Amino acid sequence: MKTKEIILQKLSLSTFRNSFHLKEKDIAYIKEKGLETIKKHADEFVKKRLAAKEPLNDGKQTPMKGHPVFIAQHATATCCRGCLYKWHHIKKNKELTKEEQEYIVNIIMEWLKKELVRFKN
Repeated sequence: MKTKEIILQKLSLSTFRNSFHLKEKDIAYIKEKGLETIKKHADEFVKKRLAAKEPLNDGKQTPMKGHPVFIAQHATATCCRGCLYKWHHIKKNKELTKEEQEYIVNIIMEWLKKELVRFKN
């Protein structure tokens, strides 16, 4: 797997991936809940929606809005198994390991932290 910085840099060069940004309500939600709670949400979403060998509705399981983690998943190409394979080289048709799940959550959290900084500026 690639380091977070390299993959986030490559993702930022994608017009589609770079079109995702947090809105004011997302920032307010993160500030209200705190990053630890948001990380728990990310963990739950990854386990529930991505970790299975063949996730339910793969390719359509991550909404485009409704939670800051969903936005981050699209921005970081961690929204479905196809994107995980294309961008992160995590193979399809196998259950995600704990390490892979942690990697995904860490990428999501890194992007969210960058967005918080971007929003302040």
